[in-house]
Amino acid sequence: MVKTNITMDELLATSPAKIKAGDMVDGVVTSVRKHEIWVDMGANGVGVIFRREVGQQDLNVGDEISASIVDPELDEGYALLSMKRAVKDRGWGELQRVFESQEIIEISPYDANRGGLLIELEGIRGFLPVSQLAAEHYPRVSDSDKDEILTKLNSLTGKTLRVRILDVSRKDNKLIFSEKEAVRDDMQGRLEKLKVGDVVDGVVTGVIDFGAFVNVDGIEGLVHISEISWERVEDPKQYVKVGDKIKAKIIAIDKDRLSLSIKQMSDDPWMAEVKKFKKNEVVEGKITRITPFGAFVQLSPSVEALVHVSEMSDDESIDPEELFKLNEKKQFKVLDIDTDNRKIALSLKDVK
Repeated sequence: MVKTNITMDELLATSPAKIKAGDMVDGVVTSVRKHEIWVDMGANGVGVIFRREVGQQDLNVGDEISASIVDPELDEGYALLSMKRAVKDRGWGELQRVFESQEIIEISPYDANRGGLLIELEGIRGFLPVSQLAAEHYPRVSDSDKDEILTKLNSLTGKTLRVRILDVSRKDNKLIFSEKEAVRDDMQGRLEKLKVGDVVDGVVTGVIDFGAFVNVDGIEGLVHISEISWERVEDPKQYVKVGDKIKAKIIAIDKDRLSLSIKQMSDDPWMAEVKKFKKNEVVEGKITRITPFGAFVQLSPSVEALVHVSEMSDDESIDPEELFKLNEKKQFKVLDIDTDNRKIALSLKDVK
């Protein structure tokens, strides 16, 4: 028996759901005009796309398209559509999926500024901050040298980088990438195989006032200025430069960074040269530094000693800068030799 008394609720239940702003719809192009494209959306009615909202596509009558609803019903009764917005809508959805799955993807920066790299993915513009670059790409230069930082970042434009999405928010129009996060798991695996005392190969990626940064198979290492040479190092750039391949010993592992030593790859010449000196003997040395508390004296190429202000004269008001001149040579008496701490104490007044 055929049911003829259909209720309003039943009729609404069998009708297509009413479209609303933000919905994605499919349709067929029925007319291509100079300023607009007309689309048959089937049960959802008719829609129009203004040329500026089409994007780069060349549409023809009969083409099947997807578009986003901008306004479900204009005064004339048809819907206002946007293909550009549809691309972005799909893009945000795909980016959210990639973010939630923590998927590693490949991107290619199209530009750079001093803060990082500019990227476009799925029609959405995003940013990769300098702080999120992996060790091999991080611009290790002086913070004051902004032009060099930008030069290094510009060299990465157009290159393929493996990244993870660090943050994505359609509401805030935010898309942040991280190269560091993409290599973290692999880097941790390599870190676990290393231990203090290991000798590693690396490439110098930056030289600054307090030392040199070294890339060790994607892991960042630092050779502090005190670990560059057994000699006193005033300027690290006189010993290493960017691009140098070095061997270094791991002296500490702190989270995801290595502390390295170049000087410990060779014997300490101080230990060999200090054997020439004996307690209470008189030696000749050259003044290398003068401070309010004393003067440093070069006794041999690798041995430097200190004559404290109290050992300069019986006059307690003596001023070291009045008594000494840089690079002048004087004779001193050896008061003490501390091999454990690599220190030698001298006296000038005892010689007199």
